[in-house]
Amino acid sequence: MIKRIFALSFVFLTGLSLSSQAQSTTTDVLLGQNTEVNTITTAVPFLLITPDSRGGAMGDAGVATSPDANSMHYNPAKYAFIENDMGFSVSYSPWLSNLIDDIHLLYASYFQRFGKFQTVAGSLRYFSLGDITFTDIVGNTTGQFKPNEFALDFAYSRLLTKNFSGAISLRYIHSNLTGGIFVEGIESRPGNAVSSDVAFFYQRDVDYFNYDGKLAFGINLSNMGSKISYTANAQKDFLPANLKLGGAYTMEIDDYNRFTFTVDLNKLLVPTPPYYNPDNTAIDADGNREILYGMNPNVSVVSGIFQSFYDAPGIIDGQIQVAREEFREINYSFGAEYWYANQFALRGGYFFEHPTKGNRQFFTLGLGMQLNVFSLDFSYLMSPIARHPLANTLRFTLGFNFENFQNNQTPKNI
Repeated sequence: MIKRIFALSFVFLTGLSLSSQAQSTTTDVLLGQNTEVNTITTAVPFLLITPDSRGGAMGDAGVATSPDANSMHYNPAKYAFIENDMGFSVSYSPWLSNLIDDIHLLYASYFQRFGKFQTVAGSLRYFSLGDITFTDIVGNTTGQFKPNEFALDFAYSRLLTKNFSGAISLRYIHSNLTGGIFVEGIESRPGNAVSSDVAFFYQRDVDYFNYDGKLAFGINLSNMGSKISYTANAQKDFLPANLKLGGAYTMEIDDYNRFTFTVDLNKLLVPTPPYYNPDNTAIDADGNREILYGMNPNVSVVSGIFQSFYDAPGIIDGQIQVAREEFREINYSFGAEYWYANQFALRGGYFFEHPTKGNRQFFTLGLGMQLNVFSLDFSYLMSPIARHPLANTLRFTLGFNFENFQNNQTPKNI
């Protein structure tokens, strides 16, 4: 029971709030104590979890890697360059398995090409938080519930030039965390929201170091949409709007050996929590709690996106350093992939998030195998931080190539 409470607390602290208090509660800082932790929180953070094994094995990188069935999560514009006409993929990952054994992430994706220039794709992401027993203040059981969330995506990708593509995707989000229980006397309800992604991808053939290869760049503005609320009268919370950009270089050693190296940068496009006056009775001219450093986070979605680039309070070592804290909000992913004969893959990567912004730091490894019709991928996460909740995370992905299946079913002429 203690492990379950800790696991759920970890999830809730990363953004699954149930009332307006969760949106406005930030790190209160007593000046002079050098308290620097100021994590950005949003609702439905499961949208940021890397769902598949390939990206999961490359430090969560993937905005500029070669397209595959799971490109929806990283950069849907890559679908315009995909070689196959049709494909399907299913991924599964036990989440926070070091803490609890019944939190799971399921992900399914599908794409279909139409002609030479356009591709449509869809995906379903389902996140189960296990089985929860609700009790009252004296410990009596008041109910049993299985919290869950899901997101349904649809994307359209099109070649704009020979080397450049764009895409737009729409997303419906449903988050049911409490099953209608009362929180502080207020009835909770499932949260619903819609969002969109706008993405671009560029790749071209290159010849570096006397080896043929490809150079690629990608950018994806994801989860830009309406706020979400879990109670009828609560202030709505931000979705995890995110800017992802990166590059990749693939080098063909010969007909059998191929290497890819990639780097991704990620930044949340939501307001940074300000530092409030420790005196809860101190209010500003508008009647809100007084902000000592930073900016008011209760703004519109569009304002929040622009504000996210300059609103960091910047109290570092007792000094005001706004730019330095803004750079701390960037996460870095480094990945590498080796293919032998287009059949066996070995992958590795590293992910870094600053300790004051969440402290997700981990190494990743993975294997892949491409058969005629099926592909199998596996990834493993290990953290240099002792007892990190994400350590030992596993991901499994099964891909299916419909085109090869149809070719195998077609009788050959003799």
